[in-house]
Amino acid sequence: MNNEYDNEKFFEEYAKMSRSIEGLSGAGEWHQLKPLFPLLQGKTVLDLGCGYGWHCKFAAEQGAIQVLGLDLSQKMIHEAERRNRSNKIQYRVCGIEEYEYPENTWDCVISNLALHYIENIEMVFQKVYRTLKPQGIFVFNIEHPVFTAGVGQDWIYSESKKPLYWPVDDYFKPGERSTHFLGCTVAKQHHTLTQILMGLLNNGFGLETVEEAQPAEEMLDIPGMKDELRRPMMLLVKAIVRK
Repeated sequence: MNNEYDNEKFFEEYAKMSRSIEGLSGAGEWHQLKPLFPLLQGKTVLDLGCGYGWHCKFAAEQGAIQVLGLDLSQKMIHEAERRNRSNKIQYRVCGIEEYEYPENTWDCVISNLALHYIENIEMVFQKVYRTLKPQGIFVFNIEHPVFTAGVGQDWIYSESKKPLYWPVDDYFKPGERSTHFLGCTVAKQHHTLTQILMGLLNNGFGLETVEEAQPAEEMLDIPGMKDELRRPMMLLVKAIVRK
């Protein structure tokens, strides 16, 4: 997994985003992601790619008794410990692929906007299945395949800089895509919808919910937000372990 988040310039720009400043309330997908969480009272929760730790803090506030947040970025973990500390939460600098995934340990595994940096996503699904308890829940939000298949992950613009359309190319060719994000060149991994959903089904999960993120009505006055209704940016999934 690439680690652009320890790049000083990138991290500084990320810190300016509304989701960085306002937390979950500043994340356009939160109104859809929040209802996917199971009841967490007395549960154990693993967060893959925890970032600033907002979802870890949410889990602790919902009554989780143990929360582990993993992130490859030392800068992210430092911010998580500073902003969202709790005696129920442990943060660790660790890549999603490197975690040991002990068997039958966690009640719920969550991951928000991290899995599109993973090349072998099916391997992660296998490990998450192993580490979840029977009937455990896997909730994740990943960049939508239509978004990751976008050419440079950007619109084609008119001369007046108006977004005309979202170009998609090489959809059925999974793998690394070079994008321009927050003023930096960032490498992400494109996975097709079939890879994501069948990867779960083929590894013991049952699908509970599949949603494509849309901005909430009250956010549509934010500049550029109405364009988010023209193509999906994120894919939200809730899966359950069938053991």
